[in-house]
Amino acid sequence: MSKTFAGNFFEDYSLGQTITHAVPRTVTEGDRALYTALYPTRFALYSSDEFARASGLPASPLEDIAAFHVVFGKTVPDVSLNAVANLGYAEGRFLKPVYPGDTLTSTSEVIGLKQNSNGKSGVVYVRTTGTNQRGEPVMSYCRWVMVRKRNLDAPAPETVLPDLAPSVAAADLVVPEGLDFSTYDFALAGEPHRWGDYEVGERIDHVDRVTIEEAEHMIATRLWQNTSKVHFDATLREDGRRLIYGGHVISMARALSFNGLANAQIVAGINAGAHANPCFAGDTIGAWSEVLDKAETGAPGVGALRLRTLAVKGGAGDFSIKGTDGKYRPDVLLDLDYWVFIPM
Repeated sequence: MSKTFAGNFFEDYSLGQTITHAVPRTVTEGDRALYTALYPTRFALYSSDEFARASGLPASPLEDIAAFHVVFGKTVPDVSLNAVANLGYAEGRFLKPVYPGDTLTSTSEVIGLKQNSNGKSGVVYVRTTGTNQRGEPVMSYCRWVMVRKRNLDAPAPETVLPDLAPSVAAADLVVPEGLDFSTYDFALAGEPHRWGDYEVGERIDHVDRVTIEEAEHMIATRLWQNTSKVHFDATLREDGRRLIYGGHVISMARALSFNGLANAQIVAGINAGAHANPCFAGDTIGAWSEVLDKAETGAPGVGALRLRTLAVKGGAGDFSIKGTDGKYRPDVLLDLDYWVFIPM
């Protein structure tokens, strides 16, 4: 009997299947330091214990997207080791802050299956929950992945497409316990813009750009224990290029969004997301955002903004997203729709 695991293929999944992912991971201040080294992130709540305490939290949490990477990375060996591509996200909610010292585990449920018409691969839909050492859910999200078949003659499963909400309702966002922006220090945060300064439909060019490097991508995938073959093994592509992990692009776009959205301190939910085109080492990317919606939360001084952030090779350009054919422009790498908490 083989002692090694080649990963699941499309025919290995069944509707309703529950997968407990190995291996639990305790996050530390080292994760925060490496995250800051990999991305130009400057959000005050995640940079300073004192700023976090002044905002009602016991200390500075790990960045929400960093915690997402840890939970996501646990799922890769079981869900996307043999993936062709990670296609999208929905119904993402951040339920509790993650602090250095917390131990995270992940479980996933298969909620949808659809074999592709070529018979060589299929799309697997999963709902993943990350929990801490107390068994408390810290996040939940859905994603769908195109996965290769091992046996092309394996029969196609019955097609089941999950009914996923187009967005997370503002009322379902979870404000961290104790969060209070009523005495928020805008000078220390870096920008004066608050909830009332943003208008639905407003677009913001985040101005700054960064070139993606091969070395930083490999550090990131190893840090998050993301062992997907398309990120580790250059021989899997005919052109010999490693595909940059989509989460790496998400983190880079979020970090770049600081210029114009410095007070968007907390990512509260992920409504939808698409890795529109592949990203490779050497690509220089910029980001721009559009304000899609606004909501009050009831927490002291805390408002919510729904944002759509695009990561684009070369920068924002003319803010266009798709061509006349209805497809994403080739320079669009990421299209992410998400909620943030911001001082009012």
